[in-house]
Amino acid sequence: MRPRFFQAPDEPIALPPLHVDPDTTPRRLAVRTILGAPRYTTPAAALSVGHQIGEALVPVIMGFAIDQAVATGDPVRLGLCLVLLAADFAMLSYSYRFGSRIGLLGMEAVQHRLRTLVADRLLAPTGVAGRAGLPGTSLSIAASDVNALSRAVFIAVFPVGQFAGILLCALVLFAISWQIGLIVLLGVPLLLLLMDRAGGPLRRRSERQSELAAEASGKAADLLSGYRILSGLGAQRAGADRYRRASRDALEGSLHAAGAQGVFVGSMNLVTGLFVAALAVVAGLRALNGDLTVGQLITVVGITQYVVGPLSSFATAFGPMWAGALAAAARVLTVLTLAHRVENPGTATPEAGEGKLSLSGVTAGALDGLSLDVAPGECVGLRLPPAAAADLAAILSGAAAPTEGTATWQGRPLGEFELEALRASVLVVPHHAALFDGTIRENVALGTASEERTAAALEAADCAEIVEGAPGGLDAQVGDDGLRLSGGQRQRLALARALAQHPPLLVLHEPTTAVDSVTEARIAERLRAARGAYSTLLITDAPALLAVCDRVADAGRADSAGARP
Repeated sequence: MRPRFFQAPDEPIALPPLHVDPDTTPRRLAVRTILGAPRYTTPAAALSVGHQIGEALVPVIMGFAIDQAVATGDPVRLGLCLVLLAADFAMLSYSYRFGSRIGLLGMEAVQHRLRTLVADRLLAPTGVAGRAGLPGTSLSIAASDVNALSRAVFIAVFPVGQFAGILLCALVLFAISWQIGLIVLLGVPLLLLLMDRAGGPLRRRSERQSELAAEASGKAADLLSGYRILSGLGAQRAGADRYRRASRDALEGSLHAAGAQGVFVGSMNLVTGLFVAALAVVAGLRALNGDLTVGQLITVVGITQYVVGPLSSFATAFGPMWAGALAAAARVLTVLTLAHRVENPGTATPEAGEGKLSLSGVTAGALDGLSLDVAPGECVGLRLPPAAAADLAAILSGAAAPTEGTATWQGRPLGEFELEALRASVLVVPHHAALFDGTIRENVALGTASEERTAAALEAADCAEIVEGAPGGLDAQVGDDGLRLSGGQRQRLALARALAQHPPLLVLHEPTTAVDSVTEARIAERLRAARGAYSTLLITDAPALLAVCDRVADAGRADSAGARP
């Protein structure tokens, strides 16, 4: 029967929350992470103790067998010693197997909670401010830094068992020879103190390397997301040079950090090797003087070889792991303590049905003094530069607030609406709409649209050939972020998903850039018919889409725009 830890629980496992407040330091966050899954780490640590004690007992049992069975020629004692050795091997192997698995589950649980904390902060209705909130930087923190921090959970598992094994070895050696036992009891704490002191430079280099790597990935992501803007400005070379410099700095930081870690690990291995060699020399001298039996000498030599493992782990694994966790914790805190971009996201709930969108002198980022009204049932086209379009989408989705001017829906400022209620009434579809790993049906219907509405949305977005050509039709898997589809197919399914929700106001930002002109023309005609009496705002430069709008507006001249031809 499998242990309870490997069975899927009927309810989510309750773990203590990871508290983060203004007084939280990287060291405190790392410690809270290490202690963040006691349900897993406690039994895992107990099994780790069993494993290490079992390993340490192997030379003890062998030395006892030589003195009490082999030297005396007693077959009964020899048989008992072999049974005891077999039981010891069974215990240590079982403990290692399940202790490692339970410890890994604990690490995964804490990693999930950390990533959820970071994602909740980045996706908060109040938004985020600061460089750590940029897509590339935040993705690096939510992935690599969270992984590095969560691995610190193992510090609460394996070192506990290794300490127990070293302590048992010291007691056994003390019983054999107090000089040897004293060397172990005094030498091990001094080695650990030396490792902690020597790890200071490594911690600083690890933190700097993490910062440089995140900076480079952030600039790469921001460069790609703003490539159209850079192309329009003719600044592709400047953007590429900026990323090249950041990438070179990240490479140099990685090499310096790796070099520091190599020096640290090599130095600690040298120190631990000298310590073990000194221990073996003392044991050999005691044996030559006749103070140790053959079995005791074998026990001392075996224990000396065993001690190399735990001491090396402290040098090569847990020292750098702790240093990396501190550096990662500092990076994670830059997200968890981000300032809010919008202080009050609002609490009012929009009424059901149609409504009017009114923008008056709205200014935010690249958006400068936009005035625009979208009446109930109206389809309005809007020409905006890409950066201004992104800022307008953020305002309409409730993720940001205008720095100047007012934005109202149904006569109320957008900031007065609860975020979920606003997005149920005003649906903003960004230019790069993502798909999730599931079927075509699941991506379009989202569990809320009926079969009829889903079919109508697929037809309006010209998705018939996608469904017909996919194995399984509507039940075909699209892959993570639509990996199994082309760019145009992903874009059409994202449009179909938006149409299937049928919100009172639908805002689409360049929904057809990845499709050919013939398909775009079909989508334009069907889109206008599919929306019917509901309002639509098309932020686009596509002539086919603008041709079906009731009127077309340019940035800053919305109310002077004429009706569609």
